[in-house]
Amino acid sequence: MSGSLRILPADTAIEKHDHFDLLLANGLLMRLRDPRRFGAVLWCEGDPARHPLLVQLGPEPLQENFDADHLYRATRQRRAAIKLVIMDSHVVVGVGNIYANEALFRAGIRPQLAAGKLSKPRCARLVHTIRETLTEAIALGGSSLRDFVNSDGKPGYFQQHYGVYGRAGEPCHACGATIKLIRQGQRSSFYCAVCQK
Repeated sequence: MSGSLRILPADTAIEKHDHFDLLLANGLLMRLRDPRRFGAVLWCEGDPARHPLLVQLGPEPLQENFDADHLYRATRQRRAAIKLVIMDSHVVVGVGNIYANEALFRAGIRPQLAAGKLSKPRCARLVHTIRETLTEAIALGGSSLRDFVNSDGKPGYFQQHYGVYGRAGEPCHACGATIKLIRQGQRSSFYCAVCQK
């Protein structure tokens, strides 16, 4: 969320929030910088997918096994808001708050809609917009809200393309209605009440 993995020359001085270095065969090092200490480095022998921290995770959003059928099955009988469900790593990994807001906007789905009410076609649309949002964000280097930088130390630029995130009180780019802000699961949710149903 706030740390970084960086590829650096092996003789780069260690700074305050640097917690782990891995010396690579090419003479460079990979360094974990983590001011908020949310990250971890774990050693695992054998199949990493069987590690206790990974075995219960849902599919990666850009893999084939994250599809409309998977999301539809995962949302049946769920009364929780769809935004909270797509941020649940047991359902799908890697869909954080920013990307959940943006994917739901692109799909035309309100973040507070009960997940179990999503039809299969709407699940398909949401899977598509999650992939589209993440693919675009990756191409733009992610979102730099504070101190995020990529492995080369460069900030991301996806925040310049937000449809709703962080835009409460501003007009919707699509319809002109005012972007609304609510709190869900201690996180900010931004949406357009006209474009999202």
